[in-house]
Amino acid sequence: MPNTQTKVPNGRWLHIIPATIIVYIVAFLDRSNISFAIAGGMSKELGMAASVSGLAAGIFFIGYLALQIPGGHAAESGSAKKFIAWTIVFWGLAATLTGFVHSTWQLLTIRFLLGVAEGGVYPAILTIISYWFPEKERARANAAFAMNIAIANIINGPLSGLLIQYAGWRNLFIVEGVISIALLAVWLPLISNRPREAKWITKEELDYIESNLAAEQAAVKALGEVKKVTMKEVFASINVWKLVLVYFLMQVGFYGFSLWLPTLLKNLNTGSGIGMIGFLSIFPYIMCIIGQFIFATLCDKTGNRRLYTSLPILGLAVFLSLAILTRSNVWVSYAFMVLVGTFLQAPSGPFWTLAPSLLPAEIAGTGRGLINALGNLGGFVGPYMVGFLVQYVNQDAGSWSLVLFSVAGALMVFTLPATVNGTHGQKKSAFLDRRSVQQNH
Repeated sequence: MPNTQTKVPNGRWLHIIPATIIVYIVAFLDRSNISFAIAGGMSKELGMAASVSGLAAGIFFIGYLALQIPGGHAAESGSAKKFIAWTIVFWGLAATLTGFVHSTWQLLTIRFLLGVAEGGVYPAILTIISYWFPEKERARANAAFAMNIAIANIINGPLSGLLIQYAGWRNLFIVEGVISIALLAVWLPLISNRPREAKWITKEELDYIESNLAAEQAAVKALGEVKKVTMKEVFASINVWKLVLVYFLMQVGFYGFSLWLPTLLKNLNTGSGIGMIGFLSIFPYIMCIIGQFIFATLCDKTGNRRLYTSLPILGLAVFLSLAILTRSNVWVSYAFMVLVGTFLQAPSGPFWTLAPSLLPAEIAGTGRGLINALGNLGGFVGPYMVGFLVQYVNQDAGSWSLVLFSVAGALMVFTLPATVNGTHGQKKSAFLDRRSVQQNH
């Protein structure tokens, strides 16, 4: 492994991470602002019951499937930068059109198309990060990128609440859709697909990145003969499907909570209007940022990927349970909801370090797309399940369902091979139950 004691320039942290964060903040605003529109009059105007509102929030993730694998493949074999630039245009148009819907079917159609447009962005960005950050930095880099979701929700609450309060829910979608298209002015000048393509990178930083990535590849090859792995074998791997299931359960908990948070706060009887509800929704996501960096740092420090993926999933279940049990005391229950935020996105950084341990380098981008595509179906199931249970049982039933799914996710992590806990690339492959040797990104 190359000497890393000499201080290395950190341009990759100042160019790549901020650009990816900004792009995904706006993408996330466009997918999640519907939660405030539902609480702020859209459901009433369009005549939607709670189950239909949940369907409208969740159908995004059905469309989201379409470009997941193509997005990962485009990042591996072509230009992730150009691919994402085009998706920015299309999702911005879809987001803007949401402000002009006049029926439930129009809303469902636009939400589905918005999901299609955004679908390939996440795996493409993860691939870019894997080219820019060695494995010993990757949990922190993934967590820094994933911080976009917490920041987006911090912005989403006050911005959406105020826009609805003073301009109506339709203008909420129109304004934020136009902002999306303006993202091109940030994305195009700041992002390069790989370090060698960047004009701003120093020789020292380029050598550091390339030598560390090369050393990771060499360490893996030294473990044995590398076998060419086909997509058929990827689909046949039980461990890949375990990753899909873990991510699915994570997303059920995250989106089930976050997309219904404004309604949960409204039903908590705080006596607040939509503007104040937007303000109250900030604090769980401030804790979300803190939680992401705590668990990602511990993960990188110890190399225990399974533990620090599982613990925050379990933490969400514990504190959401406490929020449900203390509902009779409004502000105590709210305090526990804030603490739930600590664990909302904390599994994300450690989780995405598990995937390269199970996928050979030549198909890692495609594999991430598969995991993200099928796992994100949890983003459909979570909101719809909560809406259905709220309508036909009660609010607590919807919340308890998220607790059960989160506990299942925490337990599922430990069915993955212990070999994924190796440190900084010095590990055997768990891919295909050790029938081939993986190449680490």
